[in-house]
Amino acid sequence: MCGRFAFYSPGEATAALFGTDGSLTVEPRYNIAPTQYVAAIRDDAERNRELVMLRWGLVPFWAKDPAIGNKMINARAETVAEKPSYRDAFKHRRCIVLADGFYEWHRQADVKVPYFISLKSGEPFGLAGLWETWNSKETGESLQSTTLITTAANNFMQPLHHRMPVILQPETANEWLAGSPDFLDGVSQRMPKLQAWPVSRNVNNARNQGEELIDPVGDVLV
Repeated sequence: MCGRFAFYSPGEATAALFGTDGSLTVEPRYNIAPTQYVAAIRDDAERNRELVMLRWGLVPFWAKDPAIGNKMINARAETVAEKPSYRDAFKHRRCIVLADGFYEWHRQADVKVPYFISLKSGEPFGLAGLWETWNSKETGESLQSTTLITTAANNFMQPLHHRMPVILQPETANEWLAGSPDFLDGVSQRMPKLQAWPVSRNVNNARNQGEELIDPVGDVLV
């Protein structure tokens, strides 16, 4: 799964990589958790790309209670096209969530050690996502939310975890947003080169923020 990530690169520059002007101000964050708002790129009604903020944890349009989104932070690539909660968004409402890296926890003896995983190049990237709009029938409240697509771990990630998020770069983002129905087939083997290193367990608390959360406390894996 993907339960925490970081995005600290300049929002405008990163958004420009994916074809939008990035006019929205995005604050750097080093410990983004579910139910928080995340920066994402999507196509608007005129097929122009826009940078928006979406709540992490997808709330289907038919949901009676938006709290369902707390359990829908990830969608499995293997079943996303068929699941009632995701299939319509998979066809019509895809997005790219901006990131510099994500965290995964690897059990060592009796302790879960957090690792920070990023591109080997150190560049920012996108996470394949879906978005949805939910409207409350009682209050008229409108909520736009997102979920991240995960897939089976590739050879690099397998020693750390059996799942990983679907990583997008500018050359693959167009295909994802265009709605390619076969994009996720074998996607784990098309991932860019990654690197990882253990970090402080302070990242376990979602209230903790700061650049020191991604500082290595052990050897870098490449």
